[in-house]
Amino acid sequence: MEERIIKTEYSDEMQKSFVDYAMSVIIARALPDVRDGLKPVQRRILYDMGELGIRHDRPHRKSAKIVGDTMGNYHPHGDSSIYDALVVMAQEFKKGMTLVNGHGNFGNIEGDGAAASRYTEARLEKVTQDAFLADLDKDVVDFIPNYDETSKEPSVLPAKFPNILVNGSEGIAVGMATSIPPHNLGEVIDATKAYMMNEGISTEELMSYIKGPDFPTGGIVINKDELLDIYETGSGKIKIRGKVEVEKIKGGHQNVVITEIPYPMIGANIAKFLQDVAALAESKKTQDIVDISNQSSKEGIRIVIELRKDADAENFINLLYKKTHLEDTFGVNMLAISDGRPETMGLKAIIKACVDFQYEVNTRKYTNMLAKELERKEVQEGLIKAVNVIDLIIEILRGSKDRQMAKDCLIYGKTDGIQFKSRESVIMAQQLCFTERQANAILEMRLYKLIGLELDALIKEHDETMSNIYRYEDILDRKDSMATVIMQELDEIKKEFSRPRRTQIENAEEAVFKEKEFEVMDVYYLMDRFNYAKLIDKNTYERNTEACETEFRYCFKVKNNGRIAIFTEDGTMHVIKALDLPMSKLRDKGTPIHNVTNYEESHGPVLLAANMEEMLTLRLAFVTKKGLVKIVPGEEFETTRKTMASTKLADGDLVAGVEVVNEEKNIVLKSRNGYFLRFQLEEISVLKKASQGVRGMKLEGKDEVEEVYLTRGNDTKAITHNGHEIVLNTIKLLKRDSKGTKIR
Repeated sequence: MEERIIKTEYSDEMQKSFVDYAMSVIIARALPDVRDGLKPVQRRILYDMGELGIRHDRPHRKSAKIVGDTMGNYHPHGDSSIYDALVVMAQEFKKGMTLVNGHGNFGNIEGDGAAASRYTEARLEKVTQDAFLADLDKDVVDFIPNYDETSKEPSVLPAKFPNILVNGSEGIAVGMATSIPPHNLGEVIDATKAYMMNEGISTEELMSYIKGPDFPTGGIVINKDELLDIYETGSGKIKIRGKVEVEKIKGGHQNVVITEIPYPMIGANIAKFLQDVAALAESKKTQDIVDISNQSSKEGIRIVIELRKDADAENFINLLYKKTHLEDTFGVNMLAISDGRPETMGLKAIIKACVDFQYEVNTRKYTNMLAKELERKEVQEGLIKAVNVIDLIIEILRGSKDRQMAKDCLIYGKTDGIQFKSRESVIMAQQLCFTERQANAILEMRLYKLIGLELDALIKEHDETMSNIYRYEDILDRKDSMATVIMQELDEIKKEFSRPRRTQIENAEEAVFKEKEFEVMDVYYLMDRFNYAKLIDKNTYERNTEACETEFRYCFKVKNNGRIAIFTEDGTMHVIKALDLPMSKLRDKGTPIHNVTNYEESHGPVLLAANMEEMLTLRLAFVTKKGLVKIVPGEEFETTRKTMASTKLADGDLVAGVEVVNEEKNIVLKSRNGYFLRFQLEEISVLKKASQGVRGMKLEGKDEVEEVYLTRGNDTKAITHNGHEIVLNTIKLLKRDSKGTKIR
C-alpha cells in the first residue's frame, strides 16, 4: 500500500483535535440532555435493563450482568464508569427520585462505597418503566446506531416529566461543568402544567409552584430571596444549612442534635465535619463541647454534640454554621444539552424544552397509534363485510387453484380459472373490491369467526377502534386536547410517585457567633519528672503549696494566655502556649509536653521550664558539659515559633544546665569527678545565644560538668553529695576557669 503523508500546521491540528475531543466529552459523556435529564451512560443503562427485561415486578439481576451487557452493546468506555452511574441512580441520598432499585450494598450517605458489581443486584424502578421506557415501541424517539453499528439505541428516552429538575445532575466536561440541584416531583409537575396553561408565565410565577431545590438530605435553604435570580439566569449559589435540634438531658446539660445535613456534606464530608467540630475544641474556639458522637443509622442522620452545663446552645449552633460545613454552598450552573449544543438554561427555559419535547413525543406516539388503529379499522371492516358474503368467499376459496388466485378475486374481482357453482356467483365475485390488507385477513380468518357471538364482538371491537380514531385525530388536530392528555399523565405520575418536600426554604440572618471575652488570670504551671504538664488555678495552688513545690519538678506562676519556655540538653528551646494545656485538678495526670510542642526524647532531658514573659526581661546562664559558660539576655529568646536554637554547641558537647539569673551573685559548677567550682556571675561574659561561650571550669580527662547552681550572698541552699550535706555558699570562692575544689 502506498504511503500517504499529509502535511498540516501542528497548531491547527492540535486545535481541531482538542475541539473534537472537547465536544465528544461534552455531548457524549458529561452533560445531560435537557429532554430526559440523563447522561448517555445513564440512558444506555436504563435502556439495556429494559431490553434485558429487568422490570420492577421481576427479580433483581446481578449488577455485573447489567454492566457487562451495557458495555458490550452500547457504552464501550469501561465497566467502572457504568457501574458508578448505576450506583448513583440507586442511591436515595443523592437522587430526588431513584431510577434503579438496588439490592445489596450500594454505599451509604457517610461515603462508604458500594460493593463490587459481582455482589450487588438491581432492577428498574416502576417510575422508570412507566415514565421513561413505556412508549419506546411506538416510534416516539429516534433510534441511532450503537458504537459498532450492530444494533440501535434511543437518542433520548421519552421521559414524561422534567427529570433534569427532579433528579438534578452534576458533571465536569472540558471547559465547562453542570450542577443542577434536585427538586420536588410534585412541584415540578405543577409548574409544568402551569406553563402549559400559560406559556407567557414568568419565572417568578413558576416559583409559586417550585419553591426551590428539594434535596434528598433535607436541610434548610436560607437565601430564599436570591433564588429568583438563580432560576432566571441558571447560575448562582444556594446557601443551605443542616437542621439542628436542642435536647435537654439529665443534669442540666444540653445536646445539640443534627438531624439533617446540607446536600454537599454527603460522603466523606460527614467525617470531615466531625473532625472540624473536634478541632474547634482543640483550638479553644469553644470550650462548650463535652462529647461528640455520630449515631446515624438507616433511619437517618443523628449527630449528637453534648454541651457543658452552662453553655449557650444557640451561640454554639451559630459557631457550627460559621466554622464548619453545617452551613454550606451549592453552586448552581444549569448547563444541559439543548438542540445538540450545551446551553445554560433558566427554570422557564428548561420547562419549555421539556414541554416541547412532550408535544413532539406525543405527536409521534398518537400518529403511530392512529396509523395502527386505521389499519385495524380497515381489517375489521373487511372481516365484517366478508362475514356477510361468507358463502361466496367459501365458494371462491374452494374453486381457486392457489392463494394468489383467490386473493386476486377478492381484491380485483378476477374470476378467471375459478370454478363457481352458478353464474350468479361469478357476477357477485366480479363485484368484490377488498383491499390487500383485508384480503390477507380474510384468507387467514379462522372458521370460529363465523359464530354469531364472534361477529358481535367484531362489530363491538370496530366501534372501539372508531372511537380511538376519533380521539387520536382530535389529539393530533387540537393542541388543547394533546395538552390535556399530557397533563393527565403528569397527574397520574404525581399521584403515584410524588413525596412531601424535604428541604425548607426561608430567609435566614447570617449566623453570628459571639466569642466570650477571654478572662486573663494567674494560674500555676506544674510539670513532673515524667514531663507531664498541667495548669491549676490559684486557689488550688494556695491550698496545696507544699505538695506543689515538693512533688513537681517545676512549679511557677504564669498567665493563662502566657507561654512557657522549655530548654533541653541539645540546645533547643521549645515553647508551650498555656492555652494548649487544660485546666486540671491537682491529682490529674496532665498532658505530655510532646503533645503540645515539638519536643522528642532525642532532644534529651528537660533542663529548665520557665515563665517565658518573665524570662525575657531577665538573663539566662548557660553551662555546657565541657565547661563552657555564658550569660545571654532574655530578649534573645523572643520568638513566635514552637522551636528555636537556644545556644551554639561544639561538636560532642551538650548543655549541662540553664538557669534564669535574677538576683543571684554566684554560680556553682559540679563535675562528675566530684570537683566543685564557685565563682561570681559577673566573671561570665554576656554573649549572644549563637555563641559557644567562654571556659568556666577546667576539666581533666573525660570529666564533665554535671550540675549547675546559682546562689545569693547570704543563701543557705544545700545539696547532698556522697551522703553529706554541703551548703553551697561554704565552698571556697575561686575565679572562673579554675579547676575547683575536690570534695569527697
